[in-house]
Amino acid sequence: MQPSEVTELHYLLPSNPSPYSAYLTMTQNNTPTFQFNRFTNPQNSQISPNQVQEFSLSSNSTSDEADEQQLSLINERKQRRMISNRESARRSRMRKQKHLDELWSQVVWLRNENHQLIDKLNHVSESHDRVLEENAQLKEETSELRQMLSDMQLSSPFASFRDLEDIP
Repeated sequence: MQPSEVTELHYLLPSNPSPYSAYLTMTQNNTPTFQFNRFTNPQNSQISPNQVQEFSLSSNSTSDEADEQQLSLINERKQRRMISNRESARRSRMRKQKHLDELWSQVVWLRNENHQLIDKLNHVSESHDRVLEENAQLKEETSELRQMLSDMQLSSPFASFRDLEDIP
């Protein structure tokens, strides 16, 4: 509470009357209250209840201390919760970053494997094309050789070549 916020002061009323008694009022608990606002703001002597703040020097000080301790405890809990939330958010960001790094590592690995598979596929495709060409050449040679053999058998005076006809 700032000194400029003090508007009333509770204290025990002395037995002899004071020259300031015109500025003293009694609160509900019969504790006299000294109102500063009559000195500081004579034009605004009427104050709404939500503007009145009291500074007590009587038995209410233990209540204020308890309130301050409770506020301090609440603030401490808020502070701990805020720190805990920040730490949790930091751990969450770290987990997210780790997951992202793992995903990127997996992307790199899969791309590498994909390139290797594409290379193998190209190699197998080229080999297949070569085998098809070779197979076509061999079939052509086989056909030519059969034709040659057939021509030889017809023109050959030997009967042994005719026995080769049975060979596929």
